[in-house]
Amino acid sequence: MAREAPAGSPPHICLGFSRCRGHFLLGVIQLDALWKLKPDFCSAYGAPTEDPALLFPELDQQLQPLPPRHDSLESMQVFQQHCQIAEEYHEVRKEIALLEERKKELLAKLAQAEEEKGDAAQLAREFEALTEENRTLKLAQSQCVEQLEKLRIQYQKRQGSS
Repeated sequence: MAREAPAGSPPHICLGFSRCRGHFLLGVIQLDALWKLKPDFCSAYGAPTEDPALLFPELDQQLQPLPPRHDSLESMQVFQQHCQIAEEYHEVRKEIALLEERKKELLAKLAQAEEEKGDAAQLAREFEALTEENRTLKLAQSQCVEQLEKLRIQYQKRQGSS
């Protein structure tokens, strides 16, 4: 809400409303006082620095807040709103970057898990093949043991008959 200052008084800017004992109080600050607070208050978007692009260097040129007219309360408020939106945009971009990084991490974990799953499946197939080969070899060994026992018995019979 823009409010024009009375003639001869320093310009004011409305910073919001508060309620006190049933009355609404209008929070007002003089622009002169605002400029004295400039180094700290600029980062809170109350007043522009000499170069507003320095407030948001990561924004494209067309998205940069335009410097306000210092004699217009509405211009100062629009500048403040633009700066707040730019800060929200910056925060959203940071959040997107963090989420994209997390997505990359999760995709890497997923790829690793799928690779391990594939490795586990391959190992399971190899285990089954080796188990089958082991069973076949044990069967062959038992047949060889039986055959050897038969040969030993035949040999002993021949030795006894000679």
